[in-house]
Amino acid sequence: MPIYMDRHYMQGATQRGIADAHEKDLALQDKYDVQFLTYWFDEARSTGFCLVDAPTKDAILQVHGEAHGGIPNEIIQVDPTVVEAFLGRVQDPAPAGTSQEVPIDSAFRAIMFTDLKDSTMMTTMYGDAQALHLLHIHNALTRNALRDYGGDEVKHTGDGIMASFASIPDAVECAIAIQRAFADHNRKDPDEALYLRIGLSAGEPIEEHGDLFGTAVQLAARLCAYAEPDQILVAQVVHDECHGTSMPFLALGEITPKGFAEPIRVYVVEWGE
Repeated sequence: MPIYMDRHYMQGATQRGIADAHEKDLALQDKYDVQFLTYWFDEARSTGFCLVDAPTKDAILQVHGEAHGGIPNEIIQVDPTVVEAFLGRVQDPAPAGTSQEVPIDSAFRAIMFTDLKDSTMMTTMYGDAQALHLLHIHNALTRNALRDYGGDEVKHTGDGIMASFASIPDAVECAIAIQRAFADHNRKDPDEALYLRIGLSAGEPIEEHGDLFGTAVQLAARLCAYAEPDQILVAQVVHDECHGTSMPFLALGEITPKGFAEPIRVYVVEWGE
């Protein structure tokens, strides 16, 4: 059966209330031949998501309606592999014990795009073999940092990587680590110097038919394209989510990225040691 993700906007809902609603869905799922795989809830934003193995969207609506009346605002078919890359799992988390709350993930994610400067020209400048070698260096340096800071690689874009993070500060720290790794590589191998642009935004990404979309994804990609080589640009939401940390942000002002009607306040991360 296809896999669906539904989205609920529930002003005033709590984690305990959402957990109870999920239990009611589980109690009725066999009646409608569906399986509720897991769910996520962001209490601060009053937004919940359910991941469901179901024959049709109508079957999901029937279970929710009979179980607790919480009809979703949106239902889309998704690829479980991509969902796991973004949100970390496709099954319910293990209970933390009878005396504790079940840990519930937020669907809120930081989105990172990297872009390697002059990647298209490298083949002309160095030849196929050397260009591929340099791309492998880019991949290794970036993926090492993703592993160290809990980033999930979503896809390779050919001359960069798209990744997601559950922790916004971790995403910023990872971007800093990536740029420092490239700087260290360039000091050691100036003949193979590589320069990277990085863009970061955050929000609730959506997946459909194996592709990823949404404002957070689009803005991270636009910021990456707008950045100068060696630069990390982050959206206002990333800056705000790092409030209280010692992150080295510098206000750049407002830009209006392509496809956005309103100006976006942008910050540079000063990553130099």
